[in-house]
Amino acid sequence: MLNILGKKWYYFVFSGLIIVPGLISLILWGVRPSIDFSGGTLIEVQSSKFKVQSNKSEVKKIIEKENIEVGSIIQSGTDTYLLRLKPIENNQNQKLADELKKQFPDFKEIRIETVGPTIGKETTQNAAKAIIIASIVIVLYVAWAFRQIPKPYSSFKFGICAVVALIHDILVVVGLFSIFGHFYKIEVDSLFITALLTVMGFSVHDTIVVFDRIRENLRKMAGDPFTQVVNESIVQTLARSLSTSLTVLFTLFALLLFGGESIRWFIVALLIGIASGTYSSIFNAAPLLVVWEEWGRKKK
Repeated sequence: MLNILGKKWYYFVFSGLIIVPGLISLILWGVRPSIDFSGGTLIEVQSSKFKVQSNKSEVKKIIEKENIEVGSIIQSGTDTYLLRLKPIENNQNQKLADELKKQFPDFKEIRIETVGPTIGKETTQNAAKAIIIASIVIVLYVAWAFRQIPKPYSSFKFGICAVVALIHDILVVVGLFSIFGHFYKIEVDSLFITALLTVMGFSVHDTIVVFDRIRENLRKMAGDPFTQVVNESIVQTLARSLSTSLTVLFTLFALLLFGGESIRWFIVALLIGIASGTYSSIFNAAPLLVVWEEWGRKKK
């Protein structure tokens, strides 16, 4: 039988090597917020000439010539761009449209949205609240669901370890996007928060699959060492966890290839988060539970 828990400290070190650079990046640079959080103007524009990639730099030059700060220019369709700009007035928008029409005769403005800094700040606060509340509810739910676990084991330990694995996945995604934001100018928007909440759900689901098997085996293997029970449970659920996650990852890869640029980084966040969630549920959550139990027994 595979001795997965025999190398548990290697798994923790590997997680640290991924998380620490992201944490350093978050401390130094933070994440690059989109107009959803910082406030700004989003304009979707269309022209047949936008099919040529080099025209993106031309559009950027025209915008900067009008003394408008550019957040990003994303190709949202075959002939459409999404312009993320710092807040602009109606007269600035009209002047910009006139200049773009000179360069691109069939230019057309499809939509324009402006988000004020106050709304952006409120969105940031609501996103933070959503993640904190979800974490607390998960601890309480797991503790309640595992309340009949054989003594002397505590259901709260299962809940807390599940949330630690969840935080691990959040830090991996946010840390990597901080690095992407600094070096590649990738912004985080409201879709990124949706991706984080989705990752949280997948992470807890994968962890509970392993924990539920541990709960069953604690009854079936009564008297066996806790480490052996947990290792046996991981081995029994390994194929199921990997196959479930791989089917999701294959689907996300297909979306990444064919889904278009507007949702590309949303898909990337899901890919990173679900891959991390699969790893953390097997190689972090359950081993952490074993380390906690061993430490508690040594203390007694």
